[in-house]
Amino acid sequence: MRSGVIAQKVGMTRVYNDAGEHIPVTVLRLENCQVVAHRTKEKNGYTAVQLGAGTAKVKNTTKALRGHFAVAEVEPKSKLVEFRVSEDNMIDVGTELKASHFEAGQLVDVTGTSIGKGFAGAMKRHNFGGLRATHGVSVSHRSHGSTGSNQDPGRVWKGKRMAGHMGQTRVTTQNLEVVSTDEGRGLILVKGAVPGSKGAWIVVRDAVKSAAK
Repeated sequence: MRSGVIAQKVGMTRVYNDAGEHIPVTVLRLENCQVVAHRTKEKNGYTAVQLGAGTAKVKNTTKALRGHFAVAEVEPKSKLVEFRVSEDNMIDVGTELKASHFEAGQLVDVTGTSIGKGFAGAMKRHNFGGLRATHGVSVSHRSHGSTGSNQDPGRVWKGKRMAGHMGQTRVTTQNLEVVSTDEGRGLILVKGAVPGSKGAWIVVRDAVKSAAK
């Protein structure tokens, strides 16, 4: 089990393959992605590496985190993420991970915080069909309708799909293909859409449901 990386979402564009077909891709940029700390079985009960990415101002970093970064001898980071790894895949503290950590054709799982939509109705949030356009329905054409039975069970079941806060949740998109990488500029081009807004921090790991090439 290898470590993943922390990347920043730049936006979407398109590239063309040898057959002239266009492929929609999301551009992810690696910026100062370094190993900050280790978690070992003897001390913590599991093995993992803690990565940091980006650059944070020293004055905006807490004293505890300043000491944490000083021990690792790395600059203060904007984002910290821990990755579970096998013991033979531990990476030395201070090592910087590049875009070449992944290769073209590989499948990855991408995790980010989806764009918040605020309070949304049932039609937008859950793709409900809405009520009829006529035959007694007035004003409430986009409502979600009945939410439960009568006397039995006499309540609304937990998890009932209704209007509410939409987006702003942790989302993982699995089995996205790495189209290409650019180690010089620190770019990873991933086929398709990735959760999160432009500039958001994205976690990229090897796909867990597909065998590594």
